[in-house]
Amino acid sequence: MTLLSIGHLSLPIEDPLLKFLLELIIILSAPLLLNKIKVPHLLGLIIAGALVGPNGFHLLARDSSVVVTGTTGLLYIMFLAGLEIDMGDFKKNKWKSLAFSAYTFAIPFGLGLIGGYYILGFNLLTAVLFSSLFSSHTLIVYPYISKMGIAKNPAVNITLGGTMVTDVLSLLVLAVVVGMTQGDVGAGFWAQLSISMVLFVLVVLLVFPLIARWFFKRVEDKISQYIFVLVMIYLAALLSELAGVEAIIGAFFAGLALNQLIPRTSTLMNRVEFVGNAIFIPFFLISVGMLIDFKVFFRGWETLGVAAVMLVASIGGKYLAAVATRKSLRLTKDEGMLIFGMSSASAAATLASVMVGYNIILSETATGEPVRLLNEHVLNGSILLILISCIISSFVSLSSARRIAEAENEETVSGNNKEHEHILLAMNHGETVERMVNLGLLVKGKSAANQLFALSVIDNDKNESAVKNSEKILHEAVETAAAADVELTPLTRYDSDVVSGIGNVIKERKITDVMFVLQDEKGFSPSFVYNLHNGYLRNDHVNVLIYHPAQPVATIRKYTVLIPQRAEMEPGFFHALLRVWNIGRNSGVKMVFYAGAATRKVLERILLKASLEAEIREWQHWGEADRIAAEVKADEALVALMARQGTPSFAHEMRRFPDFLNLRLKERTYLLIFPFADEDGQVEKRSVSNHRDFIEIGNVIGRVFK
Repeated sequence: MTLLSIGHLSLPIEDPLLKFLLELIIILSAPLLLNKIKVPHLLGLIIAGALVGPNGFHLLARDSSVVVTGTTGLLYIMFLAGLEIDMGDFKKNKWKSLAFSAYTFAIPFGLGLIGGYYILGFNLLTAVLFSSLFSSHTLIVYPYISKMGIAKNPAVNITLGGTMVTDVLSLLVLAVVVGMTQGDVGAGFWAQLSISMVLFVLVVLLVFPLIARWFFKRVEDKISQYIFVLVMIYLAALLSELAGVEAIIGAFFAGLALNQLIPRTSTLMNRVEFVGNAIFIPFFLISVGMLIDFKVFFRGWETLGVAAVMLVASIGGKYLAAVATRKSLRLTKDEGMLIFGMSSASAAATLASVMVGYNIILSETATGEPVRLLNEHVLNGSILLILISCIISSFVSLSSARRIAEAENEETVSGNNKEHEHILLAMNHGETVERMVNLGLLVKGKSAANQLFALSVIDNDKNESAVKNSEKILHEAVETAAAADVELTPLTRYDSDVVSGIGNVIKERKITDVMFVLQDEKGFSPSFVYNLHNGYLRNDHVNVLIYHPAQPVATIRKYTVLIPQRAEMEPGFFHALLRVWNIGRNSGVKMVFYAGAATRKVLERILLKASLEAEIREWQHWGEADRIAAEVKADEALVALMARQGTPSFAHEMRRFPDFLNLRLKERTYLLIFPFADEDGQVEKRSVSNHRDFIEIGNVIGRVFK
């Protein structure tokens, strides 16, 4: 490669410091400049890559460093898609995803086959591989769609599921065509491919969660946890290649495997998204841009003809597939356009298939020139396809996603919305701070971004060491919440005793939920039980949560939820139920509800529109609670809605339930929730009518509440 020397500078730039600086400047400046002219900045990164790359001004070479970081960014996109997918929605929409994948695979494939075989005159084998280029798609816009808060929209969920299926099918077509060119497609080939795929799926979806749960239980260092996630991504990608499909499929399955082990509100999730969106994904977009060669526009009509066929088959086919999906599944126009936008981008799988086909030489001409499975016109046409499809995907996806987000916000924000939840974490043990804050992040709603408080009460007679210990505990709590990008307000209270100190803060800060944590070795101590019944539960207008964290909340794989008879008659029932709902929604873990007949009807109506993966079982009375709680296994947790004495759902057996927990569930995680019992119910009425999160559960809940 010839280097152009300018003084001490040579082009392409080889100095690693200068290369990295230039790339960071592009990543920094593209969003700032393009946001002002309403152009998606991911498109700016692609164009910037084309300008500085080998086919532009050749400031940077697309060398191994660019390829490695770009590959990581591509794997990251697929991993995030699998990690953030709502498994409850995914299971509910699986047939819709299969319907979309059938449309988005078959229609572009059919158009490509017609164009390749009849218009371009390819042989049948080349035409089949040529057709498979248009069935796959790359979710380059997904990280930006997720930022808009519509990742749970049915259209997004359907597209994610369809992407997994279509990419696998496209890459399987590639594997079969390559095998046929080498003459080894027989019973052995199909058996090997089938067995390797089955083994790959079983290892990633069954073994990976076991390894991850074991690791997260024993290693709490955040840096080590993040590196572990990267190891899982690359390991799954490697296993995918060994199984005979592209690495991006492995990354997607790795996301599915770790889906329930990295809660959406956790510090680890925040780190995963932050590093990916800040570094790896922008590097991938720049590396894609470096492939674009604007000069192919001027290399003759044959390249443009092939490119035209490719654009019609890919973009046209994806549009027809989106229209068919929208009409078949009765989606809105914006949801249909979002499906089209997300699925129209062709980059990863398309480029992989083209490069493999281009490198396969079938024979030689009389002049000694190689006859390739896919010729250079297809290669150049694919570069144009990547450029144009990414442009269309960016504009269509982000514009339709913005309209969907605005519509959802209009639907969500009703009334004057001045009611906020205020969650108070009563801190008293340094070793439980992190797990307590992590649960607080799970139970809070989206609208409570700045309404999380941590309190340490100091006895008026305590010495300076108690003050320093309090400062240390609160500092750790603030840091833990900040790592998840959540603001936590630390409070220090000097009072005659803990009960009165907490009670005064509840009144001053208008607290709606107060959480206490139990130490493993003590559990329900006599002093805590006394303070609970004679102090904390006297605050009738707050939920009281008591948490026993036997293991990190991220490693829980199932929650058993006990709801007493007549619980729906409690003033604070739905507010307490929302806490449980947030745990399931933010963790993605399955929940098994035990409820009476009347309560079960309420839950079933809620589940009609909820994305929670849940099962409802009927039970008769609280006397069965001990038996059900004793069946909670390792890596499972118990959630029990309790009741204050004198309320409709109170049962005398509840008084001895803490003793049972101390005796039988010392090594299990459990959470007890005492719903508030405010007599006039005004707190509940306000929070129900204005609370954003209830509308997320479903509009049907509003009718149930009324």
